[in-house]
Amino acid sequence: MKKSSHPEDNNKDIYRRAREDMVQRQIISRGIKDPGVLEAMKKVPRELFVPAEHTASAYEDRPLPIGIGQTISQPYIVALMTESLELDKHNYVLEIGTGSGYQTAVLAEIAGKIYSVEIKKELCDKNKLLLASYDNIRFSCHDGSRGWEKYAPYDRILVTAAPPDIPVRLLEQLKDGGIMVIPVGISTWNQELLKVIKTKAGIKKIKICDVAFVPLTGNPG
Repeated sequence: MKKSSHPEDNNKDIYRRAREDMVQRQIISRGIKDPGVLEAMKKVPRELFVPAEHTASAYEDRPLPIGIGQTISQPYIVALMTESLELDKHNYVLEIGTGSGYQTAVLAEIAGKIYSVEIKKELCDKNKLLLASYDNIRFSCHDGSRGWEKYAPYDRILVTAAPPDIPVRLLEQLKDGGIMVIPVGISTWNQELLKVIKTKAGIKKIKICDVAFVPLTGNPG
């Protein structure tokens, strides 16, 4: 007699299929090609990074609330920002705004070391537990608008909340030849996602798309 599946196994299969469908329909269909990004998005269980009441919607094509005025970004935006960083396993990445922890996990699947900063203690404490299986993530709970000078300079910087302008301190902590991906704009309805490349000759800014992110809190000074 065939044994019945354990309910937890059934749920894992459902979510695995949802991830594969998400990658195909929401990400590949929109032009994301980086193999590392696609593999990470297939692997990281997004349902673990949303509140229990939203797990059924974890793989929908939209951002979701995670409490305390924060959101988990739309899957496509996570993939787009990650691909724009041009990551490899040797990169040291500064992430400003750990948030739900989902983007952090995607980065950690691809890059060498992730330094993730979150200003809200509740999210800091949650993510230290949620992401404990990753040995290449270092966390700090402080004002991310000032970066994390202790481990600078960084190969890549990813900012997951929008300041009015690119914080000078973050530019100072980016290596020459490094890439920063950051949403910029005062209003959530008038923001641009930028790819910023730092060279010895100056800063090159490339607009990726229009976006709507929560404001970056803190005081860059």
